[in-house]
Amino acid sequence: MYLFFVDGGEIGENEARITGPDVNHIKNVLRMKPGDKLRISDGERLCYNCQIRDLGEEAVSLSLLSKDEDGTELPARIVLFQGLPKGDKMELVIQKNVELGVFRIVPVAARRSVVKLDPKKAEAKVRRWNAISESAAKQSKRTVIPEVSAVLSFKEAVDQAGDFDCRLFPYEHAEGMEETRRLLSEVKPGMRIAVFIGPEGGFEEEEVEYARAKGFTPITLGRRILRTETAGMALLSALMFQLEK
Repeated sequence: MYLFFVDGGEIGENEARITGPDVNHIKNVLRMKPGDKLRISDGERLCYNCQIRDLGEEAVSLSLLSKDEDGTELPARIVLFQGLPKGDKMELVIQKNVELGVFRIVPVAARRSVVKLDPKKAEAKVRRWNAISESAAKQSKRTVIPEVSAVLSFKEAVDQAGDFDCRLFPYEHAEGMEETRRLLSEVKPGMRIAVFIGPEGGFEEEEVEYARAKGFTPITLGRRILRTETAGMALLSALMFQLEK
């Protein structure tokens, strides 16, 4: 079934309404009719199975059939701190990591980030990135739209993640998979998990030392060097298998 995100104020005890651009999409693109079934989410993990009651000009009226208590979210909140990559790679990073279950994405301007965004460009980029996140959340039947936040400096990002339960910091010069396996084995439902991924060229040694001083332990993702757009997906996949029941 198709999934749509609805403001919580539009969801009643036995009925709900879809408003905004999704009305046109339901009527004229999907060509749905009264009696057709779909799913809605309040964006806060609650999902409902619904049936279309009426298709109006400004709203689609729904009857609530059942509540999905389980939803589709991972039982831990994973925040991806992604070093800004070149070109349109950030869009791929957002799309695929949203599909894998990331809770929030924080773009990070690391020292080796080739992309340098001025405030106006950054604002426009963040708007587009959030639209991509919403689209990916709908496609993958998420019940939450992961937020793509404003761009942070590396130090701001490390400081923001300072009180997370688990902080995963892949680094190409780290050695031994044992530490990676140990940290992954300790991941449990309810945790807040920070995943730091460097840009093309990785992190500078000074950045690594700053992270170490803040309590981060660099880990390896294996003997192969992964591209920046691949590394996060590899680690998110491992976390998904650890957390899903």
